[in-house]
Amino acid sequence: MEVKVLNVSGKETGAKVQLPESVFGIEPNDHAIYLDVKQFLANQRQGTHKSKQRNEIAGSTRKLYKQKGTGGARAGGIKSPLFNGGGRVFGPQPRDYSFKLNKKLKSLARKSALSYKAKDSNIVVLEDFNFETVKTKNYVQLTADLNVGDVKTLLVLGAANNNVYLSSRNLKKAKVITADQLNTYDVLNAGKLLLTTGALKSLEEALAK
Repeated sequence: MEVKVLNVSGKETGAKVQLPESVFGIEPNDHAIYLDVKQFLANQRQGTHKSKQRNEIAGSTRKLYKQKGTGGARAGGIKSPLFNGGGRVFGPQPRDYSFKLNKKLKSLARKSALSYKAKDSNIVVLEDFNFETVKTKNYVQLTADLNVGDVKTLLVLGAANNNVYLSSRNLKKAKVITADQLNTYDVLNAGKLLLTTGALKSLEEALAK
């Protein structure tokens, strides 16, 4: 698949790049995508939730009233889960939600997500660029010139660029990452995928195996 290379002003540079079929033209595997996205979201969870059981509640252990003769149900103490302020039965405990996936499956998921983007013509290739200063309006102007200001965008750079990253950080619909940080969730969550020529080369080297 051949794509025209644009500059930061949204104009054609005259150059064209070939999106490798082995990365952007495979038959997408939906189950691989599901597993990779599930892992990504699970790894974001802190897992610090905690509720107190009856042995952790502060309170008296005195028996509330005599066992028999009251006409009511028997009760052994105020910390019972049946009473207001008592311990919680089978409440949440701290845990680690992360799990592992094979590298080949994660690679397949990323290539599947990229293939969906290419199939829907939602990939824009830009020449490598830099901002002289950190200004949000520079990035806003970039998205406006590319006609992607009203959609979520994911800009993938070949190498870390602090000026570009900081210029986009305050924008809700914009995210900037490097090629080695690319993940399936971010690709699918973006309406338009913006790739620099440097990022495209890095992705091809990493995924075209």
